[in-house]
Amino acid sequence: MDCSNTDKESLHSKEWIYTNGIGGYASSTITGCNTRRYHGLLVASFNPPTDRKVLVSKLEEKITDISGSGFELSTNQYNGSVHPEGFKFLTSFERKPFPLYLFNTGNCKLEKTVFMVQRTNTVVVEYCNKGEETFELSVIVFLTNRDYHALIKESEYYNFWTEGTANTKTIYAYYGAKPVYINHNNGQWKPKGYWHKDYVYSREKERGLDFNEDTYAAGEISYQLKPGEKVYITFSTEGEMLQANAEKLKQQELGYQQSVSAKTKDIFFNDLSIAANQFVVHRKSTNSATIIAGYHWFADWGRDTMIAMRGICIALNKQEEAKLIIRTFLQYLDGGMLPNRFPDWGEQPEYNTIDATLWLFVVLHDYFETFRDNAFIKEVYPKLKLIIESHIAGTRYNIHITAEGFLFGGEGIAQLTWMDARIGDYVVTPRHGCPVEVNILWYNALRIFDSFSTQLKKKNTFTRYIDLFEKNFQTFFWNEAFGSLNDVVIPGAMPDSSIRPNMIYAVSLPHSVLDDVKQQRIVTLVQQKLFTPFGLRTLEKNHPDFKPTYQGDTWQRDNAYHQGTVWPFLISDFFMAYLKINSFSKKSVLQVKQWILPLKEHFYNDSCLHGISEIFDGDEPTTGKGTIQQTWSVGALLQLLTLIKNNTPVK
Repeated sequence: MDCSNTDKESLHSKEWIYTNGIGGYASSTITGCNTRRYHGLLVASFNPPTDRKVLVSKLEEKITDISGSGFELSTNQYNGSVHPEGFKFLTSFERKPFPLYLFNTGNCKLEKTVFMVQRTNTVVVEYCNKGEETFELSVIVFLTNRDYHALIKESEYYNFWTEGTANTKTIYAYYGAKPVYINHNNGQWKPKGYWHKDYVYSREKERGLDFNEDTYAAGEISYQLKPGEKVYITFSTEGEMLQANAEKLKQQELGYQQSVSAKTKDIFFNDLSIAANQFVVHRKSTNSATIIAGYHWFADWGRDTMIAMRGICIALNKQEEAKLIIRTFLQYLDGGMLPNRFPDWGEQPEYNTIDATLWLFVVLHDYFETFRDNAFIKEVYPKLKLIIESHIAGTRYNIHITAEGFLFGGEGIAQLTWMDARIGDYVVTPRHGCPVEVNILWYNALRIFDSFSTQLKKKNTFTRYIDLFEKNFQTFFWNEAFGSLNDVVIPGAMPDSSIRPNMIYAVSLPHSVLDDVKQQRIVTLVQQKLFTPFGLRTLEKNHPDFKPTYQGDTWQRDNAYHQGTVWPFLISDFFMAYLKINSFSKKSVLQVKQWILPLKEHFYNDSCLHGISEIFDGDEPTTGKGTIQQTWSVGALLQLLTLIKNNTPVK
């Protein structure tokens, strides 16, 4: 990306993230200016994939040329000012395969590369003199040691005790803290020992949160860099990494990045596959794999994992990975329910989800269609049976089957569907009753289980629930006036007929209870009322509760989260439904490929470079919001592109 003629605000708005496979990461903007509390050069995970701490905030570089002129390359935001203005020397930034900055001061050129080492809390920064003159490079190391949700100010609690040798340092932020190990590759270390105060994190300010922080300047590392010469600085929570050869680590990491690429002729698909790999991480508590829902601030969520797996794992033919993740969540099956979230602290998961468990059946349908693995389906079959039995018998949160054969759930302030925003005791979209997507998923779970029973030659005693559901669904859910499905039904009460995207699953999922005409009407309505170039709106614009923008403090943002805000992950199911009703014609495939282009542009040039954001504004979606890299946003595109690749247009 050419940065030489790009304005400051545009550069500040573009971010990058590089992950380590255990929940940790390095992340900042392409100017190097931290604009979030979650930014940091080393954000370590001490209980993978949780217990994340920002340890190394940033590095500030300065070049001094042979004439003695100095050029500060860093950029910081303060109240009412930006200093230094190092972004003025930034000529280009590349994200692939590693975050790479190129600075040009006129006489001197410096290339800076950042990468992490997989399965360790280790980050390496490489500096290379790309010019024709020798210059002095000085690098100030700014440390912190805090939970990644928090901020700190100067305090006597922190003393940043430093010990070590000429080329290595071990720094303890406070008594009892886990140390940060630094290898500075023959650079000359000079202790600094002062607090740099009142950074402003503008993204936190926009979100109505605390936005000021102090960081500690631990030391300055100086080098004389000849033309073509490289030096490395390694930061780690593991002492043995001090002895590792940084260049070998780089080549090892480069090989890893190449190994997780899909290696197809479609460069976008390949880059998406590398982005997808950022989410698949090791979970220490199960010694197995799981999926991070989004960066920076999410852990592994059951619903997000199940939905994303269809693209993140199965579309990429990662069979063993898929099995590991499914087994991880099935270990925590309780009351016939998969967990919704593994908390950052402790090992007791939360079960406030009605749909995550049902998505498991859809995942297994895709798994079997792709891999034809009877043995694995046989392995999980008893737990699938237990899930259905538990839902029929009734489980937590008043989840039960109604006399009409529908799945009902909800009580108190529990938020059970994916539209789960809650502010204290206020649930924005409670949707208690029989939500449409939950019941479509329930129907698919019954049908998929029936198919597995036939495949395994098992007796299925649940077929009567399929018949009951088919008998009553259209009577209660079909809204002839709108040509839509009611969003929430409570038998005997007035349905919620709000136009929301949840009805699209009645067309896109493997088994539909609707005829072709009704499926066509749903797709047409969703296209007219909810479709945008970046995803589907969560509520039609004419609804009185529609919120056009996602901005402001927590109350304002959570009230908009599912009241019009656009979600990219939904666009995949809309496109799949569109292709289905058009029989995958050549014209429909070309149309979908055209529709994808704004998200492709977003992936490469907006928000998180080589990432897909969590959400966009509902009224005029242009720039990504929410988390900068969301698993089901990336997974949706991979699933869709794989579907197109596997279905040759028929006419």
